[in-house]
Amino acid sequence: MNKIYNPKKEDWKTILKRPTKSVADIESTVNQVFEEVLDGGDAVIKKYTEKFDGVVINNLLVSDDEIVEANSLVSVELKEAILLAKENIDKFHAAQQTESVHVETATGVDCWQVKRPIEKVGLYIPGGTAPLFSTILMLAVPANIAGCTEIVLCSPPNKEGKIHPAILYTANLCGVTKIFKVGGIQAIAGMTFGTNTIPQVYKIFGPGNQYVTVAKQIATKHGVAIDMPAGPSELLVVADDTANPSFVASDLLSQSEHGVDSQVILVSLSKQLLEEVEKEIEIQINDLPRKDIAQKAIDNSKLIFVEDDQTAQELINEYGPEHYIVCVENENSYLSAITNAGSVFIGNYTPESAGDYASGTNHTLPTNGYAKQYSGVNLDSFMKSMTFQKISREGLQEIGTAIELMAEAEGLQAHKNAVTLRLNSIIIGDE
Repeated sequence: MNKIYNPKKEDWKTILKRPTKSVADIESTVNQVFEEVLDGGDAVIKKYTEKFDGVVINNLLVSDDEIVEANSLVSVELKEAILLAKENIDKFHAAQQTESVHVETATGVDCWQVKRPIEKVGLYIPGGTAPLFSTILMLAVPANIAGCTEIVLCSPPNKEGKIHPAILYTANLCGVTKIFKVGGIQAIAGMTFGTNTIPQVYKIFGPGNQYVTVAKQIATKHGVAIDMPAGPSELLVVADDTANPSFVASDLLSQSEHGVDSQVILVSLSKQLLEEVEKEIEIQINDLPRKDIAQKAIDNSKLIFVEDDQTAQELINEYGPEHYIVCVENENSYLSAITNAGSVFIGNYTPESAGDYASGTNHTLPTNGYAKQYSGVNLDSFMKSMTFQKISREGLQEIGTAIELMAEAEGLQAHKNAVTLRLNSIIIGDE
């Protein structure tokens, strides 16, 4: 890892830069696929599935028989683990339900807000180097709690043209309505435009590689909403001498194994801890099946020493990490100071992996600094708020003159007239 000591503030932007390509680098490829899918539908999706995934798919829709087969291939132990995680995720997201808001803003002026589910949602589940069935729990569980009526899932097939059994088992368990063997740009395009096979959706959720991230952003230009620009995974740990170096190293490696473009950062006021963590990484990485991937991510990552807590806190907020582990003696200071982070993990016994799987919080989080303006996925992500108002005769008399004056000042005479006509009718009726 790259060790940096007391970096100057003017260098932070360069030091904290993510190892990702810009949108411009891959936007042309994404646009080309989108244009072709819009014109050619399923045939184009199959063409790109063969090109990018190396497999010919005749039927994009996963059949009931395939789901039954997958169910038999998932071990009892894994099913129990998935059920435990589902229960905790369900508890946490069900607790986010809120009552409607009803306020009489003025006498005779009733206003209220009600939440309604987004009817059709699309879930993208990565399945390339790692079949992320846990992401289905994070997306389909709150979608069902919200009351979404159509939940469409796309995940790339393997070389045999199949989706990982755990993905199919979890999707079926969580109430996904349709599952498709398609990944990458073409999956996002399919859900954006709809095809003869894949339904068009109103909002797309889920992480992916840089191509999927850009594809989701392009989807917004075609009237489809997205959860957030979620790209390669990242983690920042702040730790002092009270932290266990082997634990810290394991957390850094847990994110490094996601992909070669992942990034992990350790910030500390202790040079000794930095050295100990670096040694632990060298030891632990050798035992990882995904060592080559983790090593490339580690090469993009940093160990940063700073002199004081305030500097550390400012640097962390400047980075805006997707995952943020706080393992310091004065943790309350760091917790009160953080304003930009997707999800926060506190103490020696709170690994980031807990949030990825089974603690109950959502792991679909903003990356690439988007934690400065985006929230992670939550129950409200699958809903939209609608406002209502009902005004009585007395209520219109209460606020009508103000509306007339404001409309006239903006030069919108028809707006004023809509109120004036009503007020005059009330006056005539009262006479």
